[in-house]
Amino acid sequence: MMVFAFAKAQDTPIVTAETVEPSQEIDPLQPARVAFYSAALPGLGQAYNKDYWKIPIVYGALGTGVYFAVDNHNEFQRYRTAFKERLAGRVDEFSIVNVDGSITEVISDDGLIDAQDFFRRRKELSILISAGMYVLQIIEANVDAHLSQYNVDENLTFAPDIH
Repeated sequence: MMVFAFAKAQDTPIVTAETVEPSQEIDPLQPARVAFYSAALPGLGQAYNKDYWKIPIVYGALGTGVYFAVDNHNEFQRYRTAFKERLAGRVDEFSIVNVDGSITEVISDDGLIDAQDFFRRRKELSILISAGMYVLQIIEANVDAHLSQYNVDENLTFAPDIH
């Protein structure tokens, strides 16, 4: 079985470069301008591209990353403070003072160190993800500005004819 594809010319007059008026003026610096706006204030490049619906997504992604970075930092400080208190010989929040005056440690020293490492790594990962989202929104606005300048008029048609 052989399949051939041929392009069939439409019955429209020949269009030359002089007869076609561009639907919009091309601005070669627009993508750079949009990237700068997005870098200066996240979401501003999307607003410049008139993609207003993307702005809540940008701030949601950045806000989520910052929230988790702050939350993990607070947890890291909590376990770090408890470990410092324990090293200084004081009662920390993870120790229980019994009726007879003895102290029962709910979390061991090694557990406090492990918890500090865990929350420090999660904090650093959250910061990296937030930075990645920041860069990604700049790239997205730049690419959208590039693609918005492509000519997709009705004069650019191709009608394949398969026999």
